[in-house]
Amino acid sequence: MPLKEIRIDKYLWAIRVYKTRNIATEACRKGKIIINNVEVKPSRIIKPGDIIHVKKIPVIYTYKVKLLLSNRVSAKLVPEYAEDITPEEELAKLKLQHASGFFIRDRGAGRPTKKERRTIDKIRNNEF
Repeated sequence: MPLKEIRIDKYLWAIRVYKTRNIATEACRKGKIIINNVEVKPSRIIKPGDIIHVKKIPVIYTYKVKLLLSNRVSAKLVPEYAEDITPEEELAKLKLQHASGFFIRDRGAGRPTKKERRTIDKIRNNEF
């Protein structure tokens, strides 16, 4: 029996937009989830056909709800439940950030070693 409605935080967790349901709930509370140009609370009920905007700096992802589900599914099954309709301009922002030469280091990894700095410099100067 298909679901008729589900909370937005649970849905975002189930379709793998967020790693945990708690993170999805916090995103709703911080105003990062928008439906019909309105920031929503975690308890907001969604239905098939709703358009969801998710702000993840620097990109605003857009999803269309196809079907509802109550449990988390594998990444292969996500397209059955949600359609990613993010505009190409938004995805270009992500590519631009990667091409800008800004390198993200793992938290707690410390400063780069001399060898790592040389590698980073080679990549930035396209000498690799």
